[in-house]
Amino acid sequence: MIHDPISAARDTLERVWGHADFRGLQASVVAEVLAGRDVLAVLPTGGGKSVCYQIPALIRPGLGLVISPLIALMTDQVEALKQQGVRAARLDSGLSLDERSGVLRAARSGDLDLLYVSPEGLQSGALLDRLADLPLALIAIDEAHCVSQWGHDFRPDYRTLGRLGQLFPGVPRIAVTATADARTRDDILASLHLDGAAVFVDSFARPNLQLSAVRKESASRAKTDAHVIELVRARKGQSGVVYCGSRDGCERVADALKSAGTNAIAYHAGMAGPERDRRLERFLAEDGAVMVATIAFGMGVDKADVRFVIHADPPGSLEAYWQEIGRAGRDGEPADGITLYGPSDIAWTLRRLEGRPMDEAVKAVQTRKARQLFAMLDGATCRAQAVRRYFGETDADVCGVCDICQDPPALHDATVAAQKALAAVQRLGGRYGRGRIVDHLTGKTKDAQPWETGLSTWGIGKDIAPTGWRDVLDHLMFEGLLVEDPNEGKPLVMLGDPERIRAVYRGETRVEVRRTPPGFDASSRSGNPRTRTRNDRNAAVEALDADVRARFEALRAWRRDRAAEQHVPPYVIFQDKTLLEIAQREPGSLPALADIAGVGQSKIDRYGAGVLKVLAELG
Repeated sequence: MIHDPISAARDTLERVWGHADFRGLQASVVAEVLAGRDVLAVLPTGGGKSVCYQIPALIRPGLGLVISPLIALMTDQVEALKQQGVRAARLDSGLSLDERSGVLRAARSGDLDLLYVSPEGLQSGALLDRLADLPLALIAIDEAHCVSQWGHDFRPDYRTLGRLGQLFPGVPRIAVTATADARTRDDILASLHLDGAAVFVDSFARPNLQLSAVRKESASRAKTDAHVIELVRARKGQSGVVYCGSRDGCERVADALKSAGTNAIAYHAGMAGPERDRRLERFLAEDGAVMVATIAFGMGVDKADVRFVIHADPPGSLEAYWQEIGRAGRDGEPADGITLYGPSDIAWTLRRLEGRPMDEAVKAVQTRKARQLFAMLDGATCRAQAVRRYFGETDADVCGVCDICQDPPALHDATVAAQKALAAVQRLGGRYGRGRIVDHLTGKTKDAQPWETGLSTWGIGKDIAPTGWRDVLDHLMFEGLLVEDPNEGKPLVMLGDPERIRAVYRGETRVEVRRTPPGFDASSRSGNPRTRTRNDRNAAVEALDADVRARFEALRAWRRDRAAEQHVPPYVIFQDKTLLEIAQREPGSLPALADIAGVGQSKIDRYGAGVLKVLAELG
């Protein structure tokens, strides 16, 4: 019996991870699991979700069973735990029969603290039978949003995890995720049969993330690729992620970046597993690497120094957006989240949803979520505030650092223009694309026929430039008032939601449109001329005293060598943040080194002498 479980948990946190105390809701979640009760924890990316089940697994008697959706994610966490001195292992398809047998023997003999398995692996009755003979400390379900059909990454195999409560009665279960709105949270609880579970939802605030969205000038792939290259060049030497909507796009953008001198790595599901693993290892190990990937990449990847995430193609929902953007700045230092978007993107997103085999009610919800994302991207509300309110934080304040906060867009009341555009689309019968509609509104249709010039909407928009009309039409598409039929690559514009259209006609709904910003500057997050200096890690390091900077770079070189020897990512040895503090404080003894956050006893035992030697050699 543990008389003071939270005190024991803090001792474990400091001894193993080198942190003096918990953050946010971690302590409350840990206390609930230590007490043997079920929990659903929704904590932000970088908020230490894994610690909430790893520490109870070390304290409670028995083996901690962790269900994780990706081999890369399991591998990353297991290697990081081993660096901390924790006895952890994984069971997945990448292991040989002998390796699997060895892991199971270690579990039976009590030589493991944590065992990671995939949901597919648990489908095997043989594995469940073997686990049934073991005392389990807890069952953790990582990335629990995958269980929900309302979430952005639904995986049918996760639905089977609801039976674990019956198969392992009395074993506390903890489901964790970074992104789940209220409906998704309810679905997680119901699907996993977590009746009576305590629910903890922390703030979704990520104050170090500087968000921006830039509307694409056209649907041209070449122009979008060029834009991405400029954005990455402006962040030369920084590690980042570029998300593309297709495998071909990944290969194309990665090749273009490599030609431009960037250490770019393509990653998508069309590659063989071993090749993906090799590329992931490169990204994790190499400084300044840029991963160009589809959504097949990223879940749970814990590279701390990712300084930017660029969406060359936007995701399909605010949940997916926040999780993918959240892969930047996990070390708490400033990082950029930049999204390029346009009307062709939402049309593609909706076509993809339409082609998926899913219940109509689910499809309707996913369509609404896609429109909410695009409305945020094209809106004039603080980016971070909009996301946090979407997740239920009604008291969320403005962030002060996103493109909207730094350079509020000029808006004009376009309600009358919207009424004209909607009427024109209605009169033209949904038979034309955007360009023809703009020509009709401005009275510039080439060789216009009498039937068209006789319509009441012919030329009623001559007071607005064609670029302004394109802005109006784009905004109406983002809002769902207009929709595009793909028409075999020649999209036709049609009317959307009838009820909302009637509200615009009656003047009950006001339509406000952003003006096109002047003078695009690819080196800024918003695309507007730069007005302030970025506070990124490179600038912070350059501003250091020369001796501190020399120690920091020497420690990074030492860390890189140790990582290469062990075939692990450098950050699992020490994060940059920890190395920078070591360089600044210049500890001269092991006890002094142990006082630095992020340096636990296992790190002292394994690396303490090496760190002190590096410092001593620099005098």
